Amino acid sequence: MIDLEDKAPLFTLEDQNGNDFSIEEFIGKKALVIFFYPKDFTPGCVQEVCAFRDQYQDFQDYGVEVIGISSDGTKSHQKFAKKHNLPFTLLSDTKGKVRKLFGVPSSLLGLLPGRMTFVIDKNGIVKMRFNNQFGAEKHISESLKVLKATKI
Repeated sequence: MIDLEDKAPLFTLEDQNGNDFSIEEFIGKKALVIFFYPKDFTPGCVQEVCAFRDQYQDFQDYGVEVIGISSDGTKSHQKFAKKHNLPFTLLSDTKGKVRKLFGVPSSLLGLLPGRMTFVIDKNGIVKMRFNNQFGAEKHISESLKVLKATKI
């Protein structure tokens, strides 16, 4: 499990458009909010991504980029992003390697991938980790609270 003040793990994954996304490109330049969610098109995940979408400008105002990660493939992400007009990047972690790097636990007796959010400052240091499977919208408010308090 990644602890507060740890360096975020380095990784590269494919985004919804088939392009490589590397966290290393942001370190030293821009803070990130990375949220892991179970599955595209499921009710709780739709609620979560739409809440991030609706408050995306608030994150941009803090100079933060929002990144969503699930085990769905790029084609699913592309449809999901288009259907819900998502302005942020979705990454495909089909083998769960990045989920394991971050120590995101499974939930519901191990049947579903967990829902967890990390706030990472521009130096790549974890400033928040929030794990709540059922409070999808709370991930946004907790992230914004940390961003306001720390002025990342």
